[in-house]
Amino acid sequence: MSERKVLTKYYPPDFDPSLVGRSRKPKQIGPKVQTVRLMAPFSMQCTACGEFIYRGRKFNSRKETPPEEKYLNIQLYRFYIRCTRCSGEIVFRTDPRNQDYVVEKGAKRNTDPWKRGLDNGHADETVEQRLDRLEREMAEADGDGDSRALLLGEERNAMAELEAKTADAKREMAVADALDEIRSRNARLEKAQREAGAGGLDVGDMMMSAAAGGQEEEARRRQDEEDAEAARRAFAFARRQEMLEEEILEDDDDDVAAAVAGGSAPTNTSRLDSVAEEEESASSVPLPATTTTKTTTTTTTTTTTTASTDMPQPPSFKRVVKKKKDRATLLGIKKKAP
Repeated sequence: MSERKVLTKYYPPDFDPSLVGRSRKPKQIGPKVQTVRLMAPFSMQCTACGEFIYRGRKFNSRKETPPEEKYLNIQLYRFYIRCTRCSGEIVFRTDPRNQDYVVEKGAKRNTDPWKRGLDNGHADETVEQRLDRLEREMAEADGDGDSRALLLGEERNAMAELEAKTADAKREMAVADALDEIRSRNARLEKAQREAGAGGLDVGDMMMSAAAGGQEEEARRRQDEEDAEAARRAFAFARRQEMLEEEILEDDDDDVAAAVAGGSAPTNTSRLDSVAEEEESASSVPLPATTTTKTTTTTTTTTTTTASTDMPQPPSFKRVVKKKKDRATLLGIKKKAP
């Protein structure tokens, strides 16, 4: 570690640089080989010992680049790894045509890529060829050579069948609703007939009684409306009386304030006379007892306010120092004498 950053090296006294020549190795023949670190691209099982190698396991592998193996000018790569249990060699290569990997030696895949047709000798077939093969297999299994035509016909008629099923479902729902309505109406009629039979009445009498009940309901409704209108009028009259009382109180307060400002006692004889006249006129009209009581109370309050002429004392803004509480005594702490 100490010689890692040394700029000068040690040369012995008998060192002869002419004896050190540049050795040229022969040019490598064959595919290019590199040592790379990779992860297993798929789950596999070793054929020698049966060890399972999961996807993502890291290996130190040899990467081989064969120059003659290409697909549409895309280079293929071959990788060599060893089993983690028996050290058996496992070889797999890239498959750019199917965007996958192909195991060549030493292992087998846990999940075969059957969706892409890479096994059973069908690795080189196209999509159309694969479809034709699957259709032939289905025809052979069914024992009918016209299975393809039948399948196409079923695909064409699928939409028509769906529309027919939707229409049938709607029709069934409408019939069910109509049946429910008919059943409920029949139940009502049966109940009415039973009640008529128990009371000794026929259907005509029941209809007449129902009409009479409707007239009673209408009369009751009209009576309720008349009661509501009378209550509304009574409440409106009470609100008007309260508003008049408030106006009288405000006028009396204004007269008192003007008298105090002028230095003379307020004289409300005319106001009192008008109030007395209003009371006499109101006595002739029958009013609720609560209204007269409120009027008398307002007159008494006005007389008391006019009689009082003493002005209140102005507030004092002198600072008052509060005495501190002796909390030490409350807690039982004795103070030291000075």
